[in-house]
Amino acid sequence: MLLRAALAALRRVEPVIVLEQLGSTFFDTALQMVVRDRCANATDPGRSREDSQQKAMTDFFMTYNLILRLTPILPSLLLARLSDRGWRRAPVVSSLCGYLLSRLGLLLVVVFSLPLQLMLGAAALFGLSGGYSAFWSGVMTLVALRSSAGDRAKAMMRVELLYGLAGLVGSLVSGHLFQLYTASLGHGTILLIVGTLLNLLCLILAIVLLQVKHVSSEEPEEKSLLPPTSSNATAVEASVSTNLVNIVLLFVAAFLYDFAVGGAIGMLGPFTLKAPLSWSPTQVGYGNAAGCMIFLTSYIGVILFRRCISDEAMILIGMLSFASGIYLMAFATTTYIFYIARILNLFALIPLPTIRSLLSQQVQPSSCGTALTLLQLTLKFAGLAYIPAFTKLYQNTLDWFPGFIFLLSSIFTVLGMIPISILGWRSAGGKCHVRTQGGKQPRCHLEEVPAGTSQTGTET
Repeated sequence: MLLRAALAALRRVEPVIVLEQLGSTFFDTALQMVVRDRCANATDPGRSREDSQQKAMTDFFMTYNLILRLTPILPSLLLARLSDRGWRRAPVVSSLCGYLLSRLGLLLVVVFSLPLQLMLGAAALFGLSGGYSAFWSGVMTLVALRSSAGDRAKAMMRVELLYGLAGLVGSLVSGHLFQLYTASLGHGTILLIVGTLLNLLCLILAIVLLQVKHVSSEEPEEKSLLPPTSSNATAVEASVSTNLVNIVLLFVAAFLYDFAVGGAIGMLGPFTLKAPLSWSPTQVGYGNAAGCMIFLTSYIGVILFRRCISDEAMILIGMLSFASGIYLMAFATTTYIFYIARILNLFALIPLPTIRSLLSQQVQPSSCGTALTLLQLTLKFAGLAYIPAFTKLYQNTLDWFPGFIFLLSSIFTVLGMIPISILGWRSAGGKCHVRTQGGKQPRCHLEEVPAGTSQTGTET
């Protein structure tokens, strides 16, 4: 009986997420420290040694991250089509192959002292496998299919929680593992070996045991696209138009928020490695762990908020949380101020999972994989914009105000709150409509309401 329960648990998507994130946190810490060590002797005319090192690091990560976002565009779309045609595991398995190969690439760079530029090829290989966009949209599609519309936001946030807790554990351990070495194995080798083995186990689990489960809903499949019972063609067209506008608002909000978050977090690593913070590998791991704690606090926030406020209001709370924390980060000159800023970010991960939940309820289940992949690709395009913009701005403000990029990130977060506010207003207005029957006075009644609310008008 116990063996059957364990096997059933291993057939779910959660173990895959945990193992992948553990391997990824090990890889991220190792890559950050390897790049720092390789750029230690960089020189740039007119710059100090530290500023030259910062420029070399950020230039590498800019190129690396641009490759990560450009190469998966077409492969992830093809994998999404395969997913919607019944091959639901294809995006997950394909991207996990890329994860494994990129980890092996960094391990070879460290063991054989190969040029760091080989990691750019590893990034391209990872992107051609579908990359993170294919993996995460594939995971979220599996979660969406196995959950009802009312529980979808909670189910997606639960996955984010597991992802964050795995990252928390991995981050706490990674800094210590990086410093373990022997006479034959240098710094970071043991960390990368463990991370690679975790990714290999994750891939085997996804190929052999991962199960696709579809929980049917009592609600009609066309719920988000058509009104419940209407023979009026004009009303049908108005309903479709309304939902299309909602989808556009969700995409715009996701783009702006990811632009703000990605741009700021991308520069947070180099920011903590320079004076006055000057973090060690252990402190880098602890800092990453603080970021992963936000997964837990965001999940708690969803549990607390979902029954008393709308999904749109939850998104606004999360955006406000990030805007306030990243604003303080601009003035972080000591480690304790850094952690205070991260504490203010405690609900910063609520927006994107909730946006995904709302989006999945605006389309038919047969198109869910494609819709979520398109959203993930929208975030990729946001990355193509913020990576060079924030990198160059950070390099040009190193001398007078390195935290300026965090102020800019806070501004873009506030801009992202505008489309969500419009969506909330539209959703509140759509809960009630006026209907005239015979000569009676118009009366207000509840009908099918926008995503994120139930037919009784209460938040799901």
